[in-house]
Amino acid sequence: MPNLHLANTNQCYWSLLDGNGTATWRDAELTDAGVKQAQVAHDFWQKELDTQQIHPPDSYFVSPLTRTLRTANITFSGLSLPHKSTPFRPLIKEYLREGISIHTCDQRRNRTYIHDLFPTWPIERGFTEIDELWNGVTAETNAAQDLRSKSALDSIFQANNSGLFVSVTSHSGEISSILRVVKHRTFKLNTGAVIPVLVRAETVPEAPTTTSVSWTASAHCTAPPVTSVDSCVCPSTAVPVTTPLVTVSV
Repeated sequence: MPNLHLANTNQCYWSLLDGNGTATWRDAELTDAGVKQAQVAHDFWQKELDTQQIHPPDSYFVSPLTRTLRTANITFSGLSLPHKSTPFRPLIKEYLREGISIHTCDQRRNRTYIHDLFPTWPIERGFTEIDELWNGVTAETNAAQDLRSKSALDSIFQANNSGLFVSVTSHSGEISSILRVVKHRTFKLNTGAVIPVLVRAETVPEAPTTTSVSWTASAHCTAPPVTSVDSCVCPSTAVPVTTPLVTVSV
C-alpha cells in the first residue's frame, strides 16, 4: 500500500487536517484505484496458485490502517487454495503500519473500529484502543522506523505458528523499512505490487536491552501557507509550531 500523502506544497497545513470537505485523508479509505489494484493482486495470486502451484502463505499479517486492511481483504479473500492450506485470517499488527509522520493519514483508528470492520480477524495482544504512536507533532526517523520494523519481524519469526511462508500486507514506506532491516537491496515497490523475499532467520542469544531512537519535530502552520513553494512558509499570524526532539523506546 502506498502512503497517502498530499503534494509537498500542502504538507505543513492541509495534511494535518481530517480532509478538505471533499475528501477525507485521516486514516483514509481505499480509493477506487486502490480497489482495482488490490483486485489485480488477487488475480495474480490465483493465477500463480493455479498455473505454478506456488505455496500459499502459512500465515498472514497486516497493518492496522484502514486502506491496508481493505487491500488485504480484497487480495486474499475468496482465493481457491490447495487442500489443507491455512485459511486467510490475518493477524493485525501495530508495528507493520506506515512510517509515522505528523500527517493525519498516518494515524490509525481505534481498536474498536478495526475489530468491528473485520470482526473475525485477530488483533495482536497489547494493541491499544487509541493510537498511542501518532501525536501530530513529531515524526519517525528512518532509524526509528527500522527499529519498529525489526521488532515486528522478531515477533513474527518467534511465533510458533508463523510457518515458512509469511504474507505481510503493508505500505510502501514500511516495506522499504523491512527490506532495510533484512539487508535486502533497495527496491521500490509499485502500488499494488508483490515482492517475494527469502529470509534466513537465526535465533541468537542477546542480552535484554531497551533501545531508544529520537523522533524529529515537524514544523507546521496553524493557517494555510502563504505560498505554494515546496516549503512550510506560514502567514505572519500563524508561526510554525515546533517542539523539541522526543525519544521513544521500542
